[in-house]
Amino acid sequence: MILLVTRQKSATVSGIICRGELCNNAGLPASPFRIVIKKKPALMWIDAEANFERFSHKDSIDYYLEKIKSLGFTHAVVDIRPITGEVLYKSEYAPQMKEWKGAKASDFDYLEYFIKKGHELGLEIHASLNVFCAGHNYFDRGMVYSGHPEWASMVYTPDKGIIPITEEKHKYGAMINPLNEEYRTHILNVLKEVVTKYPDLDGLMLDRVRYDGITADFSSLSREKFEEYIGKKVANFPEDIFRWTKNTDGKYITQPGKYFRKWLEWRTKNITDFMALARKEVKAANPDVSFGTYTGAWYPSYYEVGVNFASKEYDPGKDFSWATPEYKNYGYAELIDLYATGNYYTDITIEEYRKTNRSIWNETDSQAQSGTWYCVEGSCQHLRQILKGNKFMGGILVDQFYDNPAKLSETIEMNLRRSDGLMVFDIVHIITKNLWKEVEEGMKRGGSL
Repeated sequence: MILLVTRQKSATVSGIICRGELCNNAGLPASPFRIVIKKKPALMWIDAEANFERFSHKDSIDYYLEKIKSLGFTHAVVDIRPITGEVLYKSEYAPQMKEWKGAKASDFDYLEYFIKKGHELGLEIHASLNVFCAGHNYFDRGMVYSGHPEWASMVYTPDKGIIPITEEKHKYGAMINPLNEEYRTHILNVLKEVVTKYPDLDGLMLDRVRYDGITADFSSLSREKFEEYIGKKVANFPEDIFRWTKNTDGKYITQPGKYFRKWLEWRTKNITDFMALARKEVKAANPDVSFGTYTGAWYPSYYEVGVNFASKEYDPGKDFSWATPEYKNYGYAELIDLYATGNYYTDITIEEYRKTNRSIWNETDSQAQSGTWYCVEGSCQHLRQILKGNKFMGGILVDQFYDNPAKLSETIEMNLRRSDGLMVFDIVHIITKNLWKEVEEGMKRGGSL
């Protein structure tokens, strides 16, 4: 919280010293010291699928936007392109999601109404889109299932070899090969369409701008492009990248090949190059729109998805053995106007983490991780170091606290105090378990209410 103090005339009313603009708004004189409080941004995320039925009604949108505004939130992040690749508006490029689990879409313009109502309340409205995903493997639904199976990422599995990700049914997201030119043209058209069709939209929040994990992408296209990058043929593919072995517990782990680190460097270059291109095209279509993204905060293992969200001024090679000397050239923090990252940890303080010393296995990890990165306070400290002054919104995952609601308040407070703002995922979790009191308490203790 920033306090700006300036000298002005004094006044008291009924024994109460008026505070700057509050007195002015009431038609009263200002106080000796005008205190202007600039709150940190607080973002509430509204997932498309989980909230499809609820927010297909204007009165529900009204109610919950008024609710989050009353609790000190400044932004609503409205998901309009879930992992199926369908969109929640009428598009020239993508199929519209008109039904989800039996619920029918509204007959009004979903995003337009969010923008209208949000702006009436003084909220910023940012549209979230899943980028390199276009299918839901649990339901065999989405663009890779209805016309574009060639877009699906090819994954290198320990037991089945290289297969389409649509055959990995334990993974819900059918991720896309980020190098597929046809798909890249498609998704860029969607992004430009959104910021053009909705000129009053405050920003985009891009999600899943990454590879699926360490197993992706091992298509013939990726092999060809990688060989072009290193200027030589890979004789043993994929073993020269890595091969699967079993550890003493019988679990599969990766054993790096001779091109492993170069492969990691090349993948993160691909993602950073795409982010630069997307920003350029989005800003050309609408110069005033914010260009934002969400990623997981677990930087020590995020190389597995080809993402380097650090500052270009940070050299990960000094801290991590997986980074080549060139890896630092592909940090993309400076491309981002609004960055939200997932501090999805149930240990809040460093002291608490050191007592539990728990191992964390995030969605995108191939193996468990540990260290002070993996608590909220520690994550914020480390993020400060790698982002080099670039701001970040500390994100929380509400359903991690179903069994301990008091800690939901604690993680909200910690993120507000130690990061540059807050991102809450997702409103449906708060509604389902009626955790509004815990949210309110955290916002108060964090100084946003």
